[in-house]
Amino acid sequence: MSTHPKILTAAQARAERDRLVAAGRRLVFTNGCFDILHRGHVSYLEFARAQGDALLVGVNSDASVKRNKGDLRPINPQEDRAWVLAALGAVDYVVVFDAKEPKELIAEIIPQVLVKGRDWAHYVSGREVVEAHGGTVVLADLVEGRSTTGTIERVLKAYGPEAAR
Repeated sequence: MSTHPKILTAAQARAERDRLVAAGRRLVFTNGCFDILHRGHVSYLEFARAQGDALLVGVNSDASVKRNKGDLRPINPQEDRAWVLAALGAVDYVVVFDAKEPKELIAEIIPQVLVKGRDWAHYVSGREVVEAHGGTVVLADLVEGRSTTGTIERVLKAYGPEAAR
């Protein structure tokens, strides 16, 4: 992956978390595929950033997205997804992870705040790790009608095989 100052390894993210804690600041963590960035993502990331002093976004690797969403995904490669996220003002750091879920990454970094969308209220990966270290889990409301799947469906409807004729 090409170098971008906001894109960190897991070890660099842990070191940054330690630096923030020493300065009395709180690191927020959230994660996702962020395949085709849309308003819902941006609203969610702004909400997450407001929960602490710095936001670290875990991005599923290409292999991880395929395992979670099927062989046709991701649409955009992990390097592009990481760079786009790194360009957002609400995002302080990005780390790419290869696991199906971010629990091991969260255990390595130990953020003070873990944010996940309300649609994941039934299971927040890493919740027990964060809470065991005195941190909090915050659920974010979603922007109605905004999703990557919905965006893909609209593109296919507008530009699918029938539209090419």
